[in-house]
Amino acid sequence: MDLVDKAKNFVAEKVANMPKPEAAITDVDLKGFGLEGITLLAKVSVSNPYAVPIPIGEIAYTVKSAERGIASGSIPDPGSLKANDKTMLDVTVKVPHSAVVSLIRDIGGDWDIDYLLELGLIIDLPVIGNITIPMSYKGEMKLPTFSDFFKGKSTAEEGKSTEQEGKLTAEEGN
Repeated sequence: MDLVDKAKNFVAEKVANMPKPEAAITDVDLKGFGLEGITLLAKVSVSNPYAVPIPIGEIAYTVKSAERGIASGSIPDPGSLKANDKTMLDVTVKVPHSAVVSLIRDIGGDWDIDYLLELGLIIDLPVIGNITIPMSYKGEMKLPTFSDFFKGKSTAEEGKSTEQEGKLTAEEGN
């Protein structure tokens, strides 16, 4: 093996073992419902192991339900990651009404829409270039029923109280 190949292998090994930024979707909430469609807000936590801020090139997203893509897009130049710290990003995802209407068969008896949100955080690392950090989040959107409008309590609030009651019951049983 000549000197050039040894140098290439050395650099490749160092780059492969370099710490890289890590990201995770921590929460997805329904932000709004308007004339253009439904707006979701995804909270993304990104850790930067480097001593310098890293620019984010763009965030690409896809929303799927019932194995079909219902919305996709990108957010160009959303900012940069803080040096040696965690950065919380708010990613706004827009789902058009036409896509929501096409999901009627998924609603079924449980009156919710199951979805998968896939995000790709594209960051620009010096020397290495652009890398994509893929993330996904599975969830369900509970839709309000007619009785919810008269009670003044949303199905999401009912779900939370049911979960809390379930936790209390489980703790009491131990």
